[in-house]
Amino acid sequence: MALEWIGYVAAVLTTAAFLPQTLLTLRTRDTQGLSLGMYSLFTTGVACWLIYGWVRGDWALITANAVTFLLALCILVIKLSNLRRGG
Repeated sequence: MALEWIGYVAAVLTTAAFLPQTLLTLRTRDTQGLSLGMYSLFTTGVACWLIYGWVRGDWALITANAVTFLLALCILVIKLSNLRRGG
């Protein structure tokens, strides 16, 4: 049971750590300093972790990666939109 709680704490901390970047990007729409390659790989990796968690029935993995995927996807979409507009 303690091991499961460590998983939940890790999930909350790593997801929460990603929130400030997402909020800043949503507020400023500035993605010039963000790597398209990194966010593409990161978002894909988080999607894979989400699928893995789903298959295993691991709610810590599912919850954390679902939230992180949405946050990363927001940044990735803004980055792609900025690139399309030439920025």
